[in-house]
Amino acid sequence: MRKLDSSQKKQLKDATDNFDEDRVIGKGGQGTVYKGMLSDGKLVAVKRSSSLDENQWKEFINEVIILSHVNHRNVVKLIGCCLETKTLHLVYEFIPNGTLSDLIHSPNKEFRVTWEIRLRIASEVAGAIAYLHSSSSAPIYHRDIKSSNILLDHKYVAKVCDFGISRSISIDQTHVTTCVRGTFGYLDPQYFLSNQFSEKSDVYSFGVVLVEILTGQKPTRVTLDDATSLVMQFINITDNSALYEMLDPILLGSNHMIEDIMVVVNLAKRCLHSEGAVRPTMMQVAMELACLSKKIRANVAAASSEENISDPSIDFFSTITNIDESCSF
Repeated sequence: MRKLDSSQKKQLKDATDNFDEDRVIGKGGQGTVYKGMLSDGKLVAVKRSSSLDENQWKEFINEVIILSHVNHRNVVKLIGCCLETKTLHLVYEFIPNGTLSDLIHSPNKEFRVTWEIRLRIASEVAGAIAYLHSSSSAPIYHRDIKSSNILLDHKYVAKVCDFGISRSISIDQTHVTTCVRGTFGYLDPQYFLSNQFSEKSDVYSFGVVLVEILTGQKPTRVTLDDATSLVMQFINITDNSALYEMLDPILLGSNHMIEDIMVVVNLAKRCLHSEGAVRPTMMQVAMELACLSKKIRANVAAASSEENISDPSIDFFSTITNIDESCSF
């Protein structure tokens, strides 16, 4: 990551056609994101602040500090920054296939989002969060895990993004006490009540993402009568017939995968437990998903002579444990 000088700032203007509205690829609390092309032909995403709000400025600075300490294939890369002018800019690698939220909730009819693809993405995201919690130079709580903060590259490999409200903590810390921040529908209820955010709060948010992946539904649904919580409906299901009605119909077409889908259903429920202490760690979640993904790849390889697709999330675990010994099918 590098600091941009005045000539490079001009390049950002040129790259985005002076931040033309046609170049906008996203808008959020921190500002607007533009697609740009540098003079060497490299595509980038440029986040530009929309005001001089003090909290927004702090979030930009925080994102720079956090991402400068992170190096993981499933975390978006920050290429450069400009924090010296009235308008702040962050420059990222360009990720072309939108977000996991887009993929699930606005599907492309020509691209079938199979169980294998969903599981691989879930495994990649879990590996990235586990890395943030336990393998980076200092543990990091993301604090806003949600499907719209998971980008997908040209091969639909997941990239966790948006670290504006993330917090880096000391190794001996168990939580941070802070004003409640995050996104409604993904917030850990314990955090909401106590203002204490722990690694298990990220686990809860990831559990909500798993439910989205399984059901194809949004965390909250507002009707004329009331607002319905997808999570409450999901965790209160006690019989399989009602659960099957909630699952995305695309998944039910894979009868041979039902057993594996149920494994993830139960994992999601554990992540969403009302008591944070009972929830698994992200390392445990990531290991379980990686093992399940490995099993499915092995089954696909046995059933087909086609070349096996590698799972990049496995690379992370190969550095910390022998996954062949820890997985049993």
